[in-house]
Amino acid sequence: MKIVIAPDSFKGSLSAREAAAAIEQGILLAAPQAETVLIPMADGGEGTRDSLINTTRGATYAVEVRGPLGQELTAEYGVLGDGITCVIEMADASGLCLIPSKQRNPLLTTTYGTGQLIKHALDSGYREFILAIGGSATNDGGAGMLQALGLELLDEAGQPVGVGGQALSRIRQINGTRLDSRIQASRFTIASDVTNPFIGPRGASAVFGPQKGATPAMVAELDEALHHWADLMKQHTGIAVHHLPSAGAAGGLGGACLAFFPSTVRPGVEIVMEKTQLHAQLAGADLVITGEGRTDAQTASGKAPMGLAQAAQRLGIPVFVLAGSVGDGIEELYAHGITSIHSIMDGPMQLEDAMQRTAELLAHTAEQVLRTYLAGRHA
Repeated sequence: MKIVIAPDSFKGSLSAREAAAAIEQGILLAAPQAETVLIPMADGGEGTRDSLINTTRGATYAVEVRGPLGQELTAEYGVLGDGITCVIEMADASGLCLIPSKQRNPLLTTTYGTGQLIKHALDSGYREFILAIGGSATNDGGAGMLQALGLELLDEAGQPVGVGGQALSRIRQINGTRLDSRIQASRFTIASDVTNPFIGPRGASAVFGPQKGATPAMVAELDEALHHWADLMKQHTGIAVHHLPSAGAAGGLGGACLAFFPSTVRPGVEIVMEKTQLHAQLAGADLVITGEGRTDAQTASGKAPMGLAQAAQRLGIPVFVLAGSVGDGIEELYAHGITSIHSIMDGPMQLEDAMQRTAELLAHTAEQVLRTYLAGRHA
């Protein structure tokens, strides 16, 4: 029996690789002779870089950068096993996970550190990029990233406006003469799991701002600032990002990439599936076990289990999802290749306890799911 084990990370508890190992442990308790294939998954958010690097046997490089609130920190970027493709996960330099909840303020946070990672990779000779843009702490429209790459954003007096979402409203002039010329000789694939536009009721500020600490008043201010920034980008580049799909990803970082970089946007899970050769790994599989921290209606909009299920469905392979928690709207997932969804919670418990026990709970649930599957198969 061949079983493909391909979970996403369980945020705050386990990486995708650790989750896969825990699931395998439970599988082998139920079926010691099973052939297991472990493929850590991701969808463009946290864990995308590690998934691609681990699977392709690539390497990582550490860089000192400026964090989302200006703090100095060490971030990493990866190079795939092909030795050519650079993978940058913006959350590593500009992510929400880098800021304590009480300090989150998208008026102030910046993507400057993400630009520093790109510059370091350019200095190292890389021109092929995968930029994973999930998990941001920012709402600066990618301005900080561009500033780190040499773009000058100036106020009425011709002085730099500073960084953060709030600073966008002060921009009166864009000076692109110092923007790193190597960008135009490069190619960027933007890995995203959302399709939100840059501005408006479904835009970066309205949908994602509150998750990053924005009050309703701040959301309105940020959306207006992004609108102003989008107008200026159109004047400078000729590209109107205001309502482009995925331009609102990562607080508008997606829009900056579409305006200033030679870039295309793709669902993150598709990129991971392609680079990990998932389709080839599915050949001959009897079943697939995947998982994520929370499974609900949002899973259908490009999350890792959905992409995996759609690929498996074409081959007639059943897919079981193990979830840290199960929310509303899962019924629609069954039409897209998911066979069944299982919460790993084995009883009432505090969130902290559940997160500490995630590996144990995953292994136990995987074992029980497989025992049930085998019993049905031999009935």
